[in-house]
Amino acid sequence: MKSGYACFPPPLSKGRFSVLWGLTVTTAMVALTVMADDEPSATDDPVVATESVDTGQVNPADDSDSEKEAETVGEPLAPGMVELMQQEIAKGLQLRGINSNFSRFQSYLGGRLNATASHSGSELTGYCRLKWYDRMLRSVLKAPSEAEEFTRNLHKAVLNGREGFAEVLTTAAEKLDIGQHQQGSFAEVDSPEQALEVIKHALTAAQIAYAASLAPLTKSEIQTLRTNLNPVFTTENRVGHTLQRRSSGQQLVRVMQKMDRESLHAAAEALAAIADPQLLEQLASFPGGDPTTVEGVSGTVIAKIDTPSGTIVIGGKDRNVYRLDTMSGVNVVIDQGGNDVYYDGSVSPQRPVLIVIDLEGDDAYESKTPGVQGSAILGVSMLVDVEGNDVYRAQDVAQGSCLAGVGILIDYAGNDAYVGLRRVQGQAVGGLGILIDHAGNDRYHAAMWGQGFGGPWGFGLLDDVDGKDHYYGGGLYLNSYINDDNPTPGYEGWVQGVGAGLRAVGDGGVGVILDGGGDDVYEYDYLSHGGGYWCGMGFARDFGGNDQRLGATRVAYHGGPRTQRSFQRFSNGYGCHYALGFLFDDRGDDTYNGTIMSVGFAWDCAVGYLCDFGGNDRYSGTEGNGAQAGLGVIFDYDGDDVYLGSGQGRASPSISYHDLPQCGGNFGFVIDYGGTDKYGCGARNNGYYTRSSSGGFLIDRPKQTDAVNTAERPVVKAAAGS
Repeated sequence: MKSGYACFPPPLSKGRFSVLWGLTVTTAMVALTVMADDEPSATDDPVVATESVDTGQVNPADDSDSEKEAETVGEPLAPGMVELMQQEIAKGLQLRGINSNFSRFQSYLGGRLNATASHSGSELTGYCRLKWYDRMLRSVLKAPSEAEEFTRNLHKAVLNGREGFAEVLTTAAEKLDIGQHQQGSFAEVDSPEQALEVIKHALTAAQIAYAASLAPLTKSEIQTLRTNLNPVFTTENRVGHTLQRRSSGQQLVRVMQKMDRESLHAAAEALAAIADPQLLEQLASFPGGDPTTVEGVSGTVIAKIDTPSGTIVIGGKDRNVYRLDTMSGVNVVIDQGGNDVYYDGSVSPQRPVLIVIDLEGDDAYESKTPGVQGSAILGVSMLVDVEGNDVYRAQDVAQGSCLAGVGILIDYAGNDAYVGLRRVQGQAVGGLGILIDHAGNDRYHAAMWGQGFGGPWGFGLLDDVDGKDHYYGGGLYLNSYINDDNPTPGYEGWVQGVGAGLRAVGDGGVGVILDGGGDDVYEYDYLSHGGGYWCGMGFARDFGGNDQRLGATRVAYHGGPRTQRSFQRFSNGYGCHYALGFLFDDRGDDTYNGTIMSVGFAWDCAVGYLCDFGGNDRYSGTEGNGAQAGLGVIFDYDGDDVYLGSGQGRASPSISYHDLPQCGGNFGFVIDYGGTDKYGCGARNNGYYTRSSSGGFLIDRPKQTDAVNTAERPVVKAAAGS
C-alpha cells in the first residue's frame, strides 16, 4: 500500500467560483455566479459547464406498504432516504454528462474481479472470495440499499429471542456462501428438566456437526490447523493488513477451504435453542441434589450429570470459582448465582464443544489462554451470562470470536466490561464470531482485529442493543505506514465493523458492529469503523443517540499517554483496495472524525458510504472523497451540520494505480438535505458545486416540505440535482 496524500488538491484559495444554486424544492435549479472575497477560486475548484435540469425533486422512497410496516428499528424512512441518495448520485452523473465515465468505472471493477478470481501469483489471490462481496462491488450504486436492509434486519433479528438468533445464523450462512438454511422449530420449555434436555440435545447435535465439519480433512491437516492457527493468524503479528508468515497463512487458508463449512454452521445452529430467556429462567430453579465435588471447581456444585456427550455441572447460588481447563470431561457448566470467577475455557480435541451459562451475579471471566470466553480455535464455544455487572478479561481470540470454528457470547444485562488484545469481541476467521450484549452501559477495549471484524471466510458481529457504551480499539501497535516514504503517525486499529482480507493470503469476510441506542463513544485508530479492506465488506450502524466517533484513540491501549500524536487514517464508511464499507446512523447529534482518507472515503477500486438520517452532525476528515478509482459518499438528511476542513466532495482528477480513461475516474459526493449547514470549503446552503474534477460533487438541498417528506415513490420521474 502506498502512503501519502498527494492525490488530493491543496486547500481552496479565496476568489470567485461558480455554483448551481437551488432556489426552491419545486422550481428548476438556476445557475448563478456568486462573488465573495472568502470563497474558493475557480482555478483551484473548477466547475464544469452549467448543466440543464429537469423540474421536480426526489423524495425518500419506500417500495411497499409491507416494508413500511416491517420497519421497527431505527429511522422508519431510512430505506427511502438511501434511495434518495442513489437517485441524487445517478442524476448528478447524468447531468454532468459523465455517465460513460462511471460506467467504465463500474465495468473496470468487474474486470478486476474477474482477473483476480483465481490465484495468479499476485497479492490478490482470490482465495476465500465471497459471492455477496463480488455482487456488491459489481453494483456499487445499488449496494447501499442492500447494506441498509442487511444491517436493519440483522438488528431486528437480534431483538427477537431464540428465533431471532437462529435468523442471525441463517443470514450469516447466506453471506458466507454456506447456502440456504431453513430455520427449525423450537420446543417450548416449561420445566427445569425440559431445559436440561434441550441443552443435552444441543450439545450432542453440535458435537456431531463439528465432527462432520472436519471429516474432509486428514489427521495431518487437522493437526496443522491446531498447531498453527493462532500463532500464524494472531500472536506473531503486529500489523493488521497481512501476516508475518504469508506462505503459512496461505496453507492454512487452503486447509480451511476443505472443511465442511455447512456442518460447522450446523454446529452453531444447534446452539440457537440456548438463546431462549424462558429456558434460562427454568434453569435458575433446577433443584439439584446433595452437593458434590468436581475437579477444578471451588464452591457449591448441586449437580453433576454424566451424558454420552460429556458431563454437565450445575453450580449453586453462592460464589464459585471454575478453572474450566482443568475440568476434564466437562462440556457444560451452568451456574445459578453468586459473584463467580471463570478461568480460561478453551476447546480441545477432547472437548471440541463447550457451553457455559451463568444465570446471576457480578462475574469475572479471566484468561491469558487463547480461544476463551465464548470463543474457539478449531471448535465450538458458547457463553451466556444472564444478569450482573460482569468483567471479561483476555488476550487473543476471546469474547465471541473464532479461528476456524464458532464463538458465541451473549450477555443479557448489566454494565459489563470486555477487555482483550487481538481477535476479540465479535471477530471471525474461518467461521462465526458473535458477541451480543442486550443491556447496560458497557465498555469494549481491544488493540487490533475486533469489535465486529470479519477476516477470510469470517462473519464477525458485535451488537450492543442498549445503553451508553464506550468502544475503544487501537493504541498499541504502531501503524504499518510508519516506515513508508511519507510516514504518518498513529496506531493499528482494525475494529468496529470491518471486513478485511490479508494481503497475499486471502480475501476479506463480513464485519459488523451494531448499536441499538444510547449516547455512545467510539475511539479507534487506523482502518476502523464501518470499513472494508482487501476484498472485504464492513458495516457499522448506530440506531440512536448522540454519538461521538473519535479518531484517533485518546490514550494508549494500557491507559497511559500515547507515544504517537493524534492521527487517524481510513475510518467512518471507507473502502480500501477492492473493498466496500458502510456506516449508517439513524438519529442523534453525532460527530465523525478522522485525519486523512476518512469519513465517506474510497481508495483503489473501492467504495465507501456514510449515511446519517437525522440530527445536527459534525464531520472532520476528507469527507466524501474518491481516489485511485474510488467512490466516496457522505449523505446527510436534515439537521444543522458542520463540515470542517476544505475537502468536501472531492474527486481527484488524477490516478496513478490504474490507467485512465479505462478505469473511469474518481467520484466523490457530499449530499446534504435540510438545515443550515456550514462548509469549511466556503460552499453555501442550497448550492450545487463541482469539486476538483467533474466527478466531485457537493450538493446542498433544502429540506423537503412535510407534504412531500414521505416514504412514497414520486409520481413523476425524479430529478436529482441541477
